[in-house]
Amino acid sequence: MLAFPSTYTVGITSLGYQVVWATLAKRTDVDVRRLFTDQGDPPHRHCDLFGLSLSWELDGPVLLDLLEQQRIPIWAAERGDGDPIVFGGGPVLTANPEPLAPFFDVVLLGDGELLLPAFVDALQEHRGAPRAERLRHLAQVPGVYVPSLYAPRYSSKGDLLAIEPTEPGIPATVAKQTWRGNTLSHSAVITPEAAWPSIHMVEVVRSCPELCRFCLASYLTLPFRTPSLEDGLIPAVEKGLVATQRLGLLGASVTQHPQFGELLAWLDQDRFEGTRVSVSSVRAATVTAELGRILAKRGSKSLTIAIESGSERMRQVVNKKLATEEIFAAARYAKEGGLTGLKLYGMVGLPTEEDADVEATAELLLALKKATPGLRLTLGVSSFVPKAHTPFQWQGVRPEAEKRLKLLAKRLKPKGIDLRPESYGWSVIQALLSRSDRRLASVIAAVRGEPASLGTWKRAYRAAAEGEVSDMPPPPPWAEVVHECWEPSTVLPWAHLRGPLEPAVLLRHRQDALTGTAQAATGSTPPEEGEAP
Repeated sequence: MLAFPSTYTVGITSLGYQVVWATLAKRTDVDVRRLFTDQGDPPHRHCDLFGLSLSWELDGPVLLDLLEQQRIPIWAAERGDGDPIVFGGGPVLTANPEPLAPFFDVVLLGDGELLLPAFVDALQEHRGAPRAERLRHLAQVPGVYVPSLYAPRYSSKGDLLAIEPTEPGIPATVAKQTWRGNTLSHSAVITPEAAWPSIHMVEVVRSCPELCRFCLASYLTLPFRTPSLEDGLIPAVEKGLVATQRLGLLGASVTQHPQFGELLAWLDQDRFEGTRVSVSSVRAATVTAELGRILAKRGSKSLTIAIESGSERMRQVVNKKLATEEIFAAARYAKEGGLTGLKLYGMVGLPTEEDADVEATAELLLALKKATPGLRLTLGVSSFVPKAHTPFQWQGVRPEAEKRLKLLAKRLKPKGIDLRPESYGWSVIQALLSRSDRRLASVIAAVRGEPASLGTWKRAYRAAAEGEVSDMPPPPPWAEVVHECWEPSTVLPWAHLRGPLEPAVLLRHRQDALTGTAQAATGSTPPEEGEAP
């Protein structure tokens, strides 16, 4: 059973979920069924595997609802030989699985193209063995993390000291696995019932070469990978356009594919008349009038760029290699090409940010509106949330962010700019999940089954802290996890899990950011995995 923690309409639009499902469905030794919160395929009489794809921290409690719905014990320690192996993957679990670790038998760290075949093969080799023996065997597979075979060790004050194997022969660390094949992923299912109806999605790039200091999508997925045009992208597009005339080009920075201009020219052919093409976020510096013209010709209404801040100083701090004039050029080219809207993404509460930096964001939007009259401007803005395996993983959520979201609203909404702020309160919960260890599991368990609300999370945390939820240790201190800046010597909850870059490299990137020497501004190339730039 392969589950997704949302409705069918949302889940079937997830390219990662589709790829995992298709990979399993192609195997002759696996009979895979899908499960969403509102529907599912007919269940098996006996389920050997229960998997979950998780790409958003706040979806964690839904896993427990789905397990209970299938009558599977939510705690891994309570499952026996007759229960399925519960496994999970996706960016949230690859970054920091520890808050959810007590609920999973297995976590797959990294790209499914490599991990899934190795994981299923290892399971089949020991299919009839007792559960404990199967888990020990799985723990030997690269990238397969078995939480029950690792235990956290704390000081008398409750500080995390280490997370260590519980028995001999278990690897001390587990490394994220990276797919380096020439092809990336594309839709396996095209349906009018998806949140993006009848769209064929093609992954144009994986990771991002920009290395913005806060960005999980860049750092966790290094190195930057691109499929070739002739052998990868064009065949993937052609395959989908047999079934639909809607095409979505996906990636953290699609226009940085070295052959993206050629792909655009190919899509500009007359034979694609009637095909609607949309792209995910693009790097502002790569926007051209030709890009705007072809996208408008192919049915797109707007373009999306991430600016992070209107302050050039802040963009240097976060390693956003983007000049103010390039933002204005992107808006101008979008309008000249025939697009009617420009969506910008920004952030407040970044390390070292001051009120003046947020004022600069407001001034930039107002100046853009004046410079490109008739172009509809939308600013999506979130509060900074620290993520594992990034240089800012040691930073905390800044309470000033809530005030700064209100400042932007006050400055921009009366001027006709569409401001779409993310909730500061939910950013705090997201940080609680992204930086906690296993002691948060009791809170997550207490939240399940209730309507999602900030009040529910706060009540559950208080109850767990007071020992009212379970016999587990109390959760880690709220302020320490959410708001404090951690010392480099702090043992991180994910210290036993290896991402693409070593902690020493991430610390150096952090130091570059906070001292204003952001080395990426020199034009240096992104480091390969584990390499010290």
